[in-house]
Amino acid sequence: MTPEEFRIHGHALIDWIADYVEDVEERPVGAMVEPGDVRSRLPEHPPTEPESFDAVMADVEQIVVPGLTQWQHPGFFAYFPSNTSYPSILGELLSAGLGVQGMSWVTSPACTEVETLMLDWMRELLDLPERFDSRSDNGGGVIQGTASEATLVAILSARWRATAGAVNADGNTTKLVAYATSQAHSSIEKGLRIAGVGTERIRVVAHDESFAMRTDALEEMITADRAAGLVPFFVCSTHGTTSSMAFDPTSAIGPICEREGIWLHVDAAMSGIAALAPEHRWVNDGMGYADSYCTNPHKWMGVNFDCNLYWTADRTALLGALSILPEYLRSQAAEAGAVIDYRDWQIPLGRRFRALKLWFAIRCEGVAAFQTMIRRHVELTHDLAALVTADDRFEIVAPHPLNLLCLAVRSDGDSGAATDRLIDAANATGDALFTRTVLDGRSVLRVSIGARATERHHVDAAWNLLTTLA
Repeated sequence: MTPEEFRIHGHALIDWIADYVEDVEERPVGAMVEPGDVRSRLPEHPPTEPESFDAVMADVEQIVVPGLTQWQHPGFFAYFPSNTSYPSILGELLSAGLGVQGMSWVTSPACTEVETLMLDWMRELLDLPERFDSRSDNGGGVIQGTASEATLVAILSARWRATAGAVNADGNTTKLVAYATSQAHSSIEKGLRIAGVGTERIRVVAHDESFAMRTDALEEMITADRAAGLVPFFVCSTHGTTSSMAFDPTSAIGPICEREGIWLHVDAAMSGIAALAPEHRWVNDGMGYADSYCTNPHKWMGVNFDCNLYWTADRTALLGALSILPEYLRSQAAEAGAVIDYRDWQIPLGRRFRALKLWFAIRCEGVAAFQTMIRRHVELTHDLAALVTADDRFEIVAPHPLNLLCLAVRSDGDSGAATDRLIDAANATGDALFTRTVLDGRSVLRVSIGARATERHHVDAAWNLLTTLA
């Protein structure tokens, strides 16, 4: 492809993306395909000669897009928000066009310094503790790919601190114990497996009627594990679980972790961005105790995937766990402590210029746009909850402080069969998409209201769909 062809096709692709975003409501929300359908419509073997860009885009339109779940659709009420916006798309495009490696400060200084600034900007915008700021004594932030990566980094940092750096030596790792509720993200278990701690050393702490961690149960487990010669080292407190939007009581968990010398990681991937609106800063309760914290602009802020913000208050433990310095990556600036080398803050070595899309979104959209969207989604969720409450065929089965509503068909009892049938029937229409979860053994229909394009009439239409099919 020549530079001139790139210009022509690039302009055409931008037009296509704009049309897609604006017209996505005209498509079915879910992918109406069976396993193997997409592959069967594409050539079995690669081409021997270049094909035209128009031919490639024809396959995108006719084969690929119909095989996608339309996450930007205003009728998308499944999983969690996964927003994008025009400025962040352009930031991603610029990152691809620049093609730089930001693994170290010296490999692209601006890549590092813009990212550090963005984490400090976001710490300020979310009103997080100052000890997470890059200018603090031992804290700072980094953009990870996902909350799963952030969780693993937190676990490795906690492991390093608990073993005084003697990782995997003299049985240290096998004695470590971690704690979370059944509502915590699956990345906790995966991270503990990767870190060599293992599934058998995960303690599932009991939750209360709001699906939040019971601190009395946590204390009992810690006491029992210490008596058994084990080493409690990691607690995950979730601020807005994916399954039920539960908020663990970090203000009460924090003093326990502080007293016991346990690393406290707060996972706010789902809901931490709500703190952009000052009236929702309660989502930060207890953050002064946290050793690490993460949240996702790529969920509820209009920044396209992937963009997880991870902060630590213990940079020493993070670097102790992850820093490896081959000769070819040494630099005077890093050795003098004057710069950050982000390769030491993550699992991979290489890293893209992800900060650009966050920088573009904040500057070109403005914080007020994010706040307006968050407030709209919360209001729509509360209004939907009122409609559900007024219909005696349904019941709400979990608290709904923000933008997730969990409901069930009342006649189900404990079977969940009617709720499951309702989810399947609603999704089959292509007009809306919902997901299922299980709360204390009961099937639940989740309504996650978070797409940028979702307005009141979309929520009303979704509720009408459910009541018609129920």
